[in-house]
Formats: sequence, structure tokens, C-alpha cells
Amino acid sequence: MLSNSYVAMLALGGPAAGGSPEDQKKAMFMQVGMMVFFGIIFYVMLIRPQQKRAKEQSKMLNELAAGDKVTTSSGIVGIVVGIKDNSVTIRSGESKLEITKAAIGEVVSGTSVS
Repeated sequence: MLSNSYVAMLALGGPAAGGSPEDQKKAMFMQVGMMVFFGIIFYVMLIRPQQKRAKEQSKMLNELAAGDKVTTSSGIVGIVVGIKDNSVTIRSGESKLEITKAAIGEVVSGTSVS
């Protein structure tokens, strides 16, 4: 069931009945142009920044090395002591934890372990 405001918007948004074919073509191109415009805005504001963040995250994980101080997405701070394909072993306090690479939120510093 459509709401009354939606039906009213559809009724007001269409081209006037009995208009010339040129006016109808013009209205159609305006609608297509608006859809393209909003598609570009959607890409620029939502998709592109997310791609950029994903690329930076991937670069950060690829450059991860033993001795780097990291913070996980859950807030655990530790120093990297070992790296595997999909996981990282960190030392936090007196404990060693094996976490997935996806759980690393940021590299705090690149200090080396002495």
C-alpha cells in the first residue's frame, strides 16, 4: 500500500499531460541526468572513501613487522612477536595472544623489541 504523500509526489513529478514530444524528451533527459548526478554523488561520498580506507588498512597490514606496537579493534594493546598468513601473535603484558590480522585497528608505533 502506497502512502498518500508518495502518490502525490508521483502525480506531481510526471510531465504534464498533452505536452509536446520535445517537452517530454526534455523531461526524460532531466530525470536521467538527475539519476546520473545522484549516482556520482553517491560514489564520491560513500564508495570512494571506503575503498581508500580499505586500501590503507591493507597497506598497514602488509607492512606489519615484529616489534610494532598495535591496538586491536577491541582495544587490546600489544607488541607484535610473530606473523602468520592470517594471524598475528602479540605480547600484551605477560600474555601472548594470537589474533587475526583483521582485528588490528592501528599500528601505534614501529618500536622494535630489545
